[in-house]
Amino acid sequence: MTVIGQPYEVGPIRPPSEAGSLLVRATRNCPWNKCEFCPTYKGTRFERRPIEEILKDIDEAAEFHGDIYRTAFIQDANSLVMKTGDLVRVLSRLKEKFPSVQRVTSYARARTVARKSVAELRELHEAGLSRLHIGLESGYDPLLEYMKKGVTSDLVVSGGEKVVDSGISLSFYVVLGLGGRLRLEGEETWRNHALETARVLNEVNPHYIRVRTLTIRQGMPLQEKLENGEFEESSDAEKVREERQLIEELEVTSYFASDHSTNVLMDVRGQLPEDKASMLSVMDQYLALSEDEQVNFRLGTLFRYFGYEPNYGSFRDFLVPARKEAVAAVIEDLEEEQPGRSRQLVAELNRMLV
Repeated sequence: MTVIGQPYEVGPIRPPSEAGSLLVRATRNCPWNKCEFCPTYKGTRFERRPIEEILKDIDEAAEFHGDIYRTAFIQDANSLVMKTGDLVRVLSRLKEKFPSVQRVTSYARARTVARKSVAELRELHEAGLSRLHIGLESGYDPLLEYMKKGVTSDLVVSGGEKVVDSGISLSFYVVLGLGGRLRLEGEETWRNHALETARVLNEVNPHYIRVRTLTIRQGMPLQEKLENGEFEESSDAEKVREERQLIEELEVTSYFASDHSTNVLMDVRGQLPEDKASMLSVMDQYLALSEDEQVNFRLGTLFRYFGYEPNYGSFRDFLVPARKEAVAAVIEDLEEEQPGRSRQLVAELNRMLV
């Protein structure tokens, strides 16, 4: 994709933490592209861009912008599928043309990273690769298989440990509510999802743990399973319960980041283990709310994302009586208009989140 007036190509997505980064498209789309919960690249074909084309884009980006960036992100879904030498050339050109860039990051698949040697990863780190964002999603193997992730938890551990050993900062992503209300192997999936994910995180001890919450949208293969009744989403309270179980089991020195609008409680974030007690406390306060209060909180939070008033910027805002009453008045109007409308609106706005 090339923006009008912009002389170089960029891909469709990047992590929220890379919102202000220079985007360099090294590959197009996703080489796996089978995950049940991801709609981003469905209907597209993976392509390796010619190395000279990538280098030309970097040159043109430098001419277009000048040396204004402090961070850069290499796209698309798995740039480490490139030959190590080619990626080193990209990193070196980036460093040459944008000397002010202090952090360079990329997405990668655990399977691809596991195939690289620690020496190769160190070479990439020395060339300027600062951080890798890898989708762990879950450490529970039956759930990974159900979602067609194409990895096992052991493989994720192997790849993750290599990244940490190489000196590259590692950011693992976990999807809250990924198992919904499934029962795999005859057991409640949510608990095994939390426990096994914590096990993997404890083994690897990544620098960052970033949580996302499953939101089913058009374009996801999981949408069909939802419609035919095979898959049922968990409630917000069930997702928070799952997150609480996960955090309680963690024995890491990672930063836990809740940096996406799909998450019920953005306040659950901090440095582990120091902030674990305060994070658990926020979840306990939420879980002690009545169902109506939980709807009030989520709707007020969603209003903020879409620029509506009144709204909540944090769980602390919800605890302010005047703000809670203002949202409650909106809910009362919605329910007078149509019973059940407030819960319906929560579901509609959730699906609109990117």
